[in-house]
Amino acid sequence: MADFSDPVILARIQFAFTVSFHIIFPATSIGLASFLAFVQWRWMQTREEVYLTLFDFWIKPFAVVFGMGVVSGLMLSYEFGTNWSVFADKAGPVIGPLMGYEVMTAFFVEAGFLGVMLFGRDKVGPRLHFFATFMVAAGTLGSAFWILSVNSWMQTPAGYGMNEAGQFIPLSWMEVIFNPSFPYRFVHMVFAAYLTTALVVAATAAYHLRRARQNRTTRKMFSLAMWIIAIVAPLQILAGDQHGLNTYEHQPAKVAALEGHFKTRKAAPEYIFGWPNMETGEIDYAVSIPYLGSWILTHDFNAEVVGLDQFPREDWPNVNILFWSFRIMVGLGLLFFTLGCWGLWKRYRGQLYDSPRLAQFALMLGPTGYIAVLCGWVTTEVGRQPYTIYGLLRTSDSVSPVAAPAVATSLAAIVVVYLFVFGLGTLYTLRLLAKDPPDSPAEQQRGLLDQGGRRAVRIWRLIWPGREV
Repeated sequence: MADFSDPVILARIQFAFTVSFHIIFPATSIGLASFLAFVQWRWMQTREEVYLTLFDFWIKPFAVVFGMGVVSGLMLSYEFGTNWSVFADKAGPVIGPLMGYEVMTAFFVEAGFLGVMLFGRDKVGPRLHFFATFMVAAGTLGSAFWILSVNSWMQTPAGYGMNEAGQFIPLSWMEVIFNPSFPYRFVHMVFAAYLTTALVVAATAAYHLRRARQNRTTRKMFSLAMWIIAIVAPLQILAGDQHGLNTYEHQPAKVAALEGHFKTRKAAPEYIFGWPNMETGEIDYAVSIPYLGSWILTHDFNAEVVGLDQFPREDWPNVNILFWSFRIMVGLGLLFFTLGCWGLWKRYRGQLYDSPRLAQFALMLGPTGYIAVLCGWVTTEVGRQPYTIYGLLRTSDSVSPVAAPAVATSLAAIVVVYLFVFGLGTLYTLRLLAKDPPDSPAEQQRGLLDQGGRRAVRIWRLIWPGREV
């Protein structure tokens, strides 16, 4: 049971809440920016109006989500100074420049071209407008590059030295940036963002398909999203496998905890379900598949798998949280793969838009990409405990000398403000997505004319009440 009078626990909860709220917005904006760049590129290639309509439908939700992502992430920088000042002091010479590059990428690339992307289509040529959209998409990936580099260095530190003040200092920036886990973590996160966005787009299209199955914009939206899911879901499984092998090599205690392996053994089973008992070192009520655990971690059915018994008890992460967060993430990943395969089969049969069960399944999975992202993040961060910099700086030695009531007060304020502000933003985004997409620019134009006509009628009745229009 967590001690909520401990300032370390409260500081961890505060950072976890803030970053969990924040990560869902960049996960959307990364995928949606690339989606918008793709549909605009297709419009330039084909001049089919449906792509332009699709761009117009998604540009407003993108703008709202992008803004909430920027604002929700600002608090994280302050928390480094308020709650984690010792960590900021010791690791600042390494992570400070990397965070600075992320801010420069966000402001000079993303924000610099965002205005042209949002408001410049009628003011600049199509090529320049597409270039702005492409640069915003590249900027979101650039920001992810630097953030994942920082996080990966905290997981697998490399290319550093220590100065007389006990600070980490860079000796090789190439080794710092491209540390051992960075490539796997970056690819895994970008695929997760693309998959999460595709699930939201597919769910939105499925919602509208139920009411207007012949709408060309909705059909194209559903088709593109299902293509992305069918391609990215299996790639994500492969990336996750390679990421797991890398984690087993560099952070074996984390892998032992998330797999529920308390004891080192050969031909280890894979626990599908069960309840980790950290007191007895057993999995209670276990349902397992023999040999599969060794194969997943080493690709050898009879290989020895390192267990938690190889590490001091005080260096164990929380096994229960890791065990379940990892299984929820993997279970959802398998559902995404199933959706992609189902979509391919229906497309092959020519029934992609005519299957109510497929549409219902896509609608149900719409928000689950965010759950998978959060579970993956929990697996990564809780698995790093009890360290902020893995194996080098413990979490208990990283916090600021602040009292528990001060941390609790700021935590309560952050929870209230975040739920209110970003809750309203999320509701507004859902309202935008619930509006029926126009069938074509021509229909959109008719809608504008109808709107103008209604205004004219209201003005007419104000001037001559009682007269028929």
